[in-house]
Amino acid sequence: MRIALVSPYDWSVPSGVNRHIGQLATQFRRWGHEATILAPASDPEGAEGECVVMGRPRTVPTSGSKARISFTWKGRAIESLLEDGGFEIVHLHEPLMPLLTYQVLRHSNAANVGTFHAAKEGGNRIYGYTRPLTRRWFRKLDGKIAVSPAAARLVGRYFPGYFNLIPNGIDFAHFAEKAAPFPEFDDGCFNILFVGRPEKRKGLKYALRAFRRIREAEPRSRLIVVGAGSFRRYERLMREDERVLFRSNVPYDELPRYHHSAHAFWSPATGNESQGIALLEAMAAGLPVAASNIEGFAGVITDEVDGLLVPPKDDEALARAVLRLRDDPALRARLGTQGQAQAVRYSWENVARRVLAYYERLLYERRQVAAARSPRREPART
Repeated sequence: MRIALVSPYDWSVPSGVNRHIGQLATQFRRWGHEATILAPASDPEGAEGECVVMGRPRTVPTSGSKARISFTWKGRAIESLLEDGGFEIVHLHEPLMPLLTYQVLRHSNAANVGTFHAAKEGGNRIYGYTRPLTRRWFRKLDGKIAVSPAAARLVGRYFPGYFNLIPNGIDFAHFAEKAAPFPEFDDGCFNILFVGRPEKRKGLKYALRAFRRIREAEPRSRLIVVGAGSFRRYERLMREDERVLFRSNVPYDELPRYHHSAHAFWSPATGNESQGIALLEAMAAGLPVAASNIEGFAGVITDEVDGLLVPPKDDEALARAVLRLRDDPALRARLGTQGQAQAVRYSWENVARRVLAYYERLLYERRQVAAARSPRREPART
Protein backbone atom coordinates (compact mmCIF):
# COMPACT_ATOMS: atom_id res chain seq x y z
CA MET A 1 0.00 0.00 0.00
CA ARG A 2 1.27 3.49 -0.87
CA ILE A 3 0.51 5.94 1.94
CA ALA A 4 1.11 9.69 2.30
CA LEU A 5 1.18 11.01 5.87
CA VAL A 6 0.70 14.78 6.15
CA SER A 7 1.63 16.98 9.11
CA PRO A 8 0.76 20.70 9.18
CA TYR A 9 3.40 21.23 11.91
CA ASP A 10 7.09 22.07 11.75
CA TRP A 11 8.88 18.74 11.33
CA SER A 12 12.04 20.24 12.84
CA VAL A 13 10.31 20.78 16.20
CA PRO A 14 9.34 17.62 18.15
CA SER A 15 5.63 17.37 18.91
CA GLY A 16 3.05 14.74 19.76
CA VAL A 17 1.49 14.87 16.29
CA ASN A 18 4.84 14.57 14.50
CA ARG A 19 5.89 11.70 16.74
CA HIS A 20 2.56 10.00 15.97
CA ILE A 21 3.17 10.34 12.22
CA GLY A 22 6.78 9.18 12.45
CA GLN A 23 5.82 6.08 14.43
CA LEU A 24 3.02 5.17 12.01
CA ALA A 25 5.46 5.50 9.10
CA THR A 26 7.98 3.27 10.87
CA GLN A 27 5.42 0.55 11.53
CA PHE A 28 3.97 0.69 8.01
CA ARG A 29 7.42 0.40 6.42
CA ARG A 30 8.24 -2.50 8.72
CA TRP A 31 5.23 -4.32 7.29
CA GLY A 32 6.26 -3.66 3.68
CA HIS A 33 4.15 -0.59 2.85
CA GLU A 34 5.44 2.61 1.24
CA ALA A 35 5.01 5.61 3.55
CA THR A 36 5.91 9.18 2.57
CA ILE A 37 5.72 12.07 5.05
CA LEU A 38 4.84 15.62 3.93
CA ALA A 39 5.46 18.50 6.34
CA PRO A 40 6.85 22.03 6.61
CA ALA A 41 10.27 22.39 8.25
CA SER A 42 12.24 25.28 9.69
CA ASP A 43 15.42 23.24 9.14
CA PRO A 44 14.92 21.76 5.66
CA GLU A 45 18.38 20.19 5.52
CA GLY A 46 17.90 18.50 8.90
CA ALA A 47 14.47 17.18 7.86
CA GLU A 48 15.70 15.88 4.51
CA GLY A 49 15.45 12.12 4.36
CA GLU A 50 12.70 12.04 7.00
CA CYS A 51 10.04 13.98 5.11
CA VAL A 52 9.30 15.84 1.91
CA VAL A 53 9.58 19.47 3.03
CA MET A 54 6.62 21.65 2.08
CA GLY A 55 7.28 25.24 3.08
CA ARG A 56 8.65 27.04 6.12
CA PRO A 57 6.47 27.40 9.23
CA ARG A 58 5.45 30.36 11.36
CA THR A 59 4.30 30.38 14.99
CA VAL A 60 0.61 30.93 15.82
CA PRO A 61 -1.23 30.51 19.16
CA THR A 62 -3.70 27.61 19.31
CA SER A 63 -5.58 25.66 22.03
CA GLY A 64 -3.56 27.05 24.93
CA SER A 65 -0.32 26.24 23.16
CA LYS A 66 1.65 27.41 20.13
CA ALA A 67 1.76 25.77 16.72
CA ARG A 68 4.33 26.22 13.99
CA ILE A 69 2.47 25.88 10.68
CA SER A 70 3.14 26.85 7.08
CA PHE A 71 1.27 29.44 5.05
CA THR A 72 3.40 28.81 1.96
CA TRP A 73 1.44 27.99 -1.20
CA LYS A 74 2.86 24.82 -2.79
CA GLY A 75 -0.03 23.86 -5.05
CA ARG A 76 1.91 22.75 -8.12
CA ALA A 77 4.54 20.88 -6.13
CA ILE A 78 1.84 19.05 -4.15
CA GLU A 79 -0.16 18.20 -7.25
CA SER A 80 2.96 16.78 -8.91
CA LEU A 81 3.98 14.82 -5.81
CA LEU A 82 0.54 13.24 -5.43
CA GLU A 83 0.42 12.27 -9.10
CA ASP A 84 3.92 10.78 -9.10
CA GLY A 85 3.43 9.00 -5.77
CA GLY A 86 0.31 7.10 -6.85
CA PHE A 87 -0.91 7.08 -3.25
CA GLU A 88 -3.86 4.93 -2.34
CA ILE A 89 -4.22 6.59 1.08
CA VAL A 90 -3.57 10.22 2.00
CA HIS A 91 -3.67 10.52 5.78
CA LEU A 92 -3.81 14.09 7.08
CA HIS A 93 -3.23 14.88 10.75
CA GLU A 94 -5.17 17.90 12.01
CA PRO A 95 -6.61 18.19 8.48
CA LEU A 96 -8.30 21.53 9.14
CA MET A 97 -5.13 23.26 10.31
CA PRO A 98 -3.96 25.69 7.62
CA LEU A 99 -2.48 25.66 5.05
CA LEU A 100 -0.67 22.57 3.82
CA THR A 101 -3.55 20.19 4.51
CA TYR A 102 -5.99 22.29 2.47
CA GLN A 103 -3.71 22.13 -0.55
CA VAL A 104 -3.26 18.36 -0.24
CA LEU A 105 -7.01 17.79 0.01
CA ARG A 106 -7.57 20.02 -3.00
CA HIS A 107 -5.36 17.87 -5.22
CA SER A 108 -5.77 14.40 -3.72
CA ASN A 109 -7.72 11.74 -5.60
CA ALA A 110 -6.80 9.04 -3.08
CA ALA A 111 -8.84 7.85 -0.11
CA ASN A 112 -8.42 10.78 2.27
CA VAL A 113 -8.24 10.11 6.00
CA GLY A 114 -8.12 12.80 8.69
CA THR A 115 -6.98 12.35 12.28
CA PHE A 116 -8.06 14.96 14.83
CA HIS A 117 -5.75 15.21 17.83
CA ALA A 118 -6.73 18.38 19.70
CA ALA A 119 -9.11 18.73 22.64
CA LYS A 120 -10.24 22.00 24.19
CA GLU A 121 -13.17 22.45 26.52
CA GLY A 122 -13.94 26.01 25.43
CA GLY A 123 -13.91 25.32 21.70
CA ASN A 124 -11.40 26.03 18.97
CA ARG A 125 -11.17 29.52 17.47
CA ILE A 126 -9.46 28.30 14.31
CA TYR A 127 -12.31 25.87 13.63
CA GLY A 128 -14.84 28.57 14.38
CA TYR A 129 -13.25 31.32 12.26
CA THR A 130 -12.35 29.13 9.27
CA ARG A 131 -15.46 26.91 9.13
CA PRO A 132 -16.99 28.66 6.07
CA LEU A 133 -13.78 27.88 4.17
CA THR A 134 -12.91 24.47 5.62
CA ARG A 135 -16.33 22.84 5.24
CA ARG A 136 -15.44 21.97 1.65
CA TRP A 137 -12.18 20.29 2.77
CA PHE A 138 -13.92 18.41 5.57
CA ARG A 139 -16.30 16.94 3.00
CA LYS A 140 -13.31 15.56 1.06
CA LEU A 141 -12.39 13.27 3.97
CA ASP A 142 -13.44 9.69 3.25
CA GLY A 143 -12.53 8.61 6.78
CA LYS A 144 -12.27 10.49 10.06
CA ILE A 145 -10.31 9.46 13.17
CA ALA A 146 -10.29 11.10 16.60
CA VAL A 147 -7.65 10.12 19.15
CA SER A 148 -10.12 10.31 22.04
CA PRO A 149 -13.76 11.12 22.84
CA ALA A 150 -12.59 14.60 23.90
CA ALA A 151 -11.00 15.19 20.49
CA ALA A 152 -14.12 13.88 18.71
CA ARG A 153 -16.32 16.18 20.78
CA LEU A 154 -14.24 19.24 19.88
CA VAL A 155 -14.25 18.79 16.12
CA GLY A 156 -17.84 17.46 16.14
CA ARG A 157 -18.96 20.74 17.66
CA TYR A 158 -18.14 22.44 14.35
CA PHE A 159 -18.23 19.55 11.87
CA PRO A 160 -20.74 16.86 12.90
CA GLY A 161 -20.12 13.34 11.70
CA TYR A 162 -18.85 9.89 12.60
CA PHE A 163 -15.32 9.67 14.03
CA ASN A 164 -13.54 6.37 14.42
CA LEU A 165 -11.76 6.39 17.81
CA ILE A 166 -8.13 5.27 17.48
CA PRO A 167 -5.85 6.61 20.23
CA ASN A 168 -2.37 8.04 20.12
CA GLY A 169 0.28 5.41 20.68
CA ILE A 170 3.38 5.20 22.82
CA ASP A 171 6.73 3.47 22.43
CA PHE A 172 5.87 0.97 25.14
CA ALA A 173 9.15 -0.95 25.08
CA HIS A 174 11.19 2.28 25.26
CA PHE A 175 9.70 3.03 28.69
CA ALA A 176 8.95 -0.48 29.97
CA GLU A 177 12.48 -1.79 29.56
CA LYS A 178 14.68 -1.24 32.59
CA ALA A 179 16.82 1.90 32.34
CA ALA A 180 19.70 2.76 34.64
CA PRO A 181 18.50 5.21 37.35
CA PHE A 182 20.50 8.37 37.96
CA PRO A 183 22.80 7.82 40.95
CA GLU A 184 22.19 11.39 42.17
CA PHE A 185 18.55 10.50 42.87
CA ASP A 186 19.33 7.28 44.73
CA ASP A 187 19.74 8.81 48.18
CA GLY A 188 16.64 7.68 50.10
CA CYS A 189 14.40 10.54 48.96
CA PHE A 190 10.90 9.90 47.64
CA ASN A 191 11.19 11.08 44.03
CA ILE A 192 8.15 12.53 42.23
CA LEU A 193 8.35 13.06 38.47
CA PHE A 194 6.61 15.69 36.34
CA VAL A 195 7.00 15.56 32.55
CA GLY A 196 5.51 18.32 30.42
CA ARG A 197 6.05 21.62 28.67
CA PRO A 198 6.10 24.87 30.70
CA GLU A 199 2.59 25.79 29.57
CA LYS A 200 -0.18 27.01 31.84
CA ARG A 201 -2.51 24.12 30.96
CA LYS A 202 0.06 21.55 32.17
CA GLY A 203 -0.62 22.74 35.74
CA LEU A 204 2.98 22.90 36.95
CA LYS A 205 2.13 25.64 39.44
CA TYR A 206 -0.26 23.23 41.19
CA ALA A 207 2.47 20.61 41.31
CA LEU A 208 4.81 23.10 42.98
CA ARG A 209 2.14 24.09 45.51
CA ALA A 210 1.40 20.42 46.23
CA PHE A 211 5.08 19.70 46.65
CA ARG A 212 5.35 22.35 49.37
CA ARG A 213 2.62 20.48 51.26
CA ILE A 214 4.40 17.17 50.74
CA ARG A 215 7.68 18.60 52.01
CA GLU A 216 5.97 19.66 55.21
CA ALA A 217 4.82 16.07 55.78
CA GLU A 218 7.94 14.37 54.40
CA PRO A 219 11.08 16.53 54.15
CA ARG A 220 12.94 13.75 52.36
CA SER A 221 10.99 14.23 49.13
CA ARG A 222 12.17 15.47 45.75
CA LEU A 223 10.36 16.86 42.71
CA ILE A 224 12.00 16.31 39.31
CA VAL A 225 10.60 18.51 36.52
CA VAL A 226 11.40 17.39 32.97
CA GLY A 227 10.19 18.88 29.70
CA ALA A 228 10.84 20.77 26.48
CA GLY A 229 11.26 24.52 26.80
CA SER A 230 12.50 26.90 29.46
CA PHE A 231 11.39 26.58 33.10
CA ARG A 232 13.25 29.75 34.10
CA ARG A 233 10.21 31.45 35.60
CA TYR A 234 9.46 28.43 37.79
CA GLU A 235 13.11 28.02 38.71
CA ARG A 236 13.13 31.57 40.09
CA LEU A 237 10.07 30.79 42.20
CA MET A 238 11.65 27.64 43.66
CA ARG A 239 15.30 28.73 43.82
CA GLU A 240 15.37 28.37 47.63
CA ASP A 241 14.20 24.75 47.54
CA GLU A 242 17.07 22.46 46.59
CA ARG A 243 14.66 19.51 46.42
CA VAL A 244 13.03 20.83 43.24
CA LEU A 245 15.16 20.07 40.19
CA PHE A 246 14.47 21.25 36.64
CA ARG A 247 15.75 19.42 33.55
CA SER A 248 14.93 21.14 30.25
CA ASN A 249 15.05 19.59 26.77
CA VAL A 250 15.98 16.10 27.91
CA PRO A 251 16.76 13.83 24.91
CA TYR A 252 14.05 11.26 24.25
CA ASP A 253 16.50 8.38 24.61
CA GLU A 254 17.38 9.58 28.12
CA LEU A 255 13.83 10.17 29.33
CA PRO A 256 13.18 6.62 30.68
CA ARG A 257 16.10 7.03 33.10
CA TYR A 258 14.06 9.70 34.89
CA HIS A 259 11.04 7.40 35.09
CA HIS A 260 13.15 4.61 36.54
CA SER A 261 14.67 7.05 39.05
CA ALA A 262 11.23 8.08 40.37
CA HIS A 263 8.80 6.49 42.82
CA ALA A 264 5.65 8.25 41.56
CA PHE A 265 4.46 10.36 38.65
CA TRP A 266 1.94 13.15 38.63
CA SER A 267 0.20 15.22 35.98
CA PRO A 268 -1.89 18.12 37.34
CA ALA A 269 -2.99 19.40 33.90
CA THR A 270 -5.99 21.71 34.05
CA GLY A 271 -7.66 20.74 30.76
CA ASN A 272 -7.37 20.72 26.96
CA GLU A 273 -5.70 17.29 26.99
CA SER A 274 -6.97 14.87 24.37
CA GLN A 275 -5.35 11.78 25.87
CA GLY A 276 -2.24 12.17 28.03
CA ILE A 277 0.80 10.68 26.30
CA ALA A 278 3.18 11.53 29.14
CA LEU A 279 0.78 9.78 31.49
CA LEU A 280 0.80 6.57 29.43
CA GLU A 281 4.59 6.64 29.10
CA ALA A 282 4.88 6.80 32.88
CA MET A 283 2.43 3.90 33.20
CA ALA A 284 4.48 1.93 30.67
CA ALA A 285 7.50 2.46 32.93
CA GLY A 286 5.56 0.90 35.80
CA LEU A 287 5.22 4.15 37.76
CA PRO A 288 2.09 4.72 39.87
CA VAL A 289 0.43 7.91 38.68
CA ALA A 290 -1.70 10.65 40.20
CA ALA A 291 -3.44 12.88 37.65
CA SER A 292 -6.16 15.47 37.30
CA ASN A 293 -9.65 14.11 36.75
CA ILE A 294 -10.10 15.72 33.34
CA GLU A 295 -11.70 14.10 30.32
CA GLY A 296 -8.51 13.31 28.42
CA PHE A 297 -6.92 11.58 31.42
CA ALA A 298 -10.05 9.83 32.69
CA GLY A 299 -10.23 8.12 29.30
CA VAL A 300 -7.03 6.19 30.01
CA ILE A 301 -7.07 5.91 33.83
CA THR A 302 -9.67 4.29 36.05
CA ASP A 303 -9.43 5.78 39.53
CA GLU A 304 -8.02 3.37 42.15
CA VAL A 305 -7.55 0.67 39.46
CA ASP A 306 -4.58 1.78 37.37
CA GLY A 307 -3.96 5.25 38.82
CA LEU A 308 -5.33 7.94 41.08
CA LEU A 309 -7.52 10.79 39.82
CA VAL A 310 -7.90 14.04 41.77
CA PRO A 311 -9.93 17.21 41.14
CA PRO A 312 -8.10 19.62 38.79
CA LYS A 313 -6.46 22.73 40.27
CA ASP A 314 -6.59 21.16 43.74
CA ASP A 315 -3.02 21.07 45.08
CA GLU A 316 -4.19 19.77 48.46
CA ALA A 317 -5.87 16.71 46.88
CA LEU A 318 -2.82 16.15 44.68
CA ALA A 319 -0.53 16.19 47.69
CA ARG A 320 -2.78 13.74 49.57
CA ALA A 321 -2.75 11.34 46.63
CA VAL A 322 1.04 11.32 46.38
CA LEU A 323 1.44 10.95 50.14
CA ARG A 324 -0.83 7.88 49.91
CA LEU A 325 1.54 6.44 47.35
CA ARG A 326 4.54 7.23 49.52
CA ASP A 327 3.00 5.61 52.61
CA ASP A 328 1.60 2.51 50.90
CA PRO A 329 4.19 0.46 48.94
CA ALA A 330 1.56 -2.19 48.16
CA LEU A 331 -0.67 0.45 46.54
CA ARG A 332 2.29 1.74 44.53
CA ALA A 333 3.08 -1.76 43.30
CA ARG A 334 -0.54 -2.57 42.42
CA LEU A 335 -1.16 0.65 40.52
CA GLY A 336 2.19 0.35 38.76
CA THR A 337 1.42 -3.19 37.58
CA GLN A 338 -2.16 -2.39 36.54
CA GLY A 339 -1.07 0.82 34.84
CA GLN A 340 1.55 -0.99 32.80
CA ALA A 341 -1.05 -3.56 31.70
CA GLN A 342 -3.28 -0.68 30.56
CA ALA A 343 -0.43 1.12 28.75
CA VAL A 344 0.53 -1.86 26.59
CA ARG A 345 -2.80 -1.50 24.78
CA TYR A 346 -1.47 1.81 23.43
CA SER A 347 1.74 0.41 21.95
CA TRP A 348 2.48 1.73 18.48
CA GLU A 349 2.19 -1.73 16.95
CA ASN A 350 -1.38 -2.09 18.25
CA VAL A 351 -2.36 1.44 17.21
CA ALA A 352 -0.80 1.15 13.74
CA ARG A 353 -2.63 -2.13 13.10
CA ARG A 354 -5.93 -0.45 13.90
CA VAL A 355 -5.12 2.45 11.56
CA LEU A 356 -4.09 0.06 8.77
CA ALA A 357 -7.31 -1.95 9.20
CA TYR A 358 -9.26 1.30 8.84
CA TYR A 359 -7.40 2.10 5.61
CA GLU A 360 -8.27 -1.33 4.20
CA ARG A 361 -11.93 -0.88 5.10
CA LEU A 362 -12.06 2.53 3.41
CA LEU A 363 -10.39 1.19 0.27
CA TYR A 364 -12.84 -1.72 0.15
CA GLU A 365 -15.80 0.66 0.47
CA ARG A 366 -14.31 2.89 -2.20
CA ARG A 367 -14.04 -0.07 -4.61
CA GLN A 368 -17.63 -1.09 -3.84
CA VAL A 369 -18.90 2.41 -4.64
CA ALA A 370 -16.88 2.52 -7.86
CA ALA A 371 -18.24 -0.86 -8.92
CA ALA A 372 -21.82 0.24 -8.23
CA ARG A 373 -21.37 3.38 -10.33
CA SER A 374 -19.72 1.69 -13.33
CA PRO A 375 -22.14 0.73 -16.14
CA ARG A 376 -22.93 -2.96 -16.31
CA ARG A 377 -22.19 -4.72 -19.57
CA GLU A 378 -25.08 -6.44 -21.30
CA PRO A 379 -24.47 -10.15 -21.98
CA ALA A 380 -23.57 -10.78 -25.62
CA ARG A 381 -26.51 -12.04 -27.77
CA THR A 382 -26.02 -15.21 -29.75
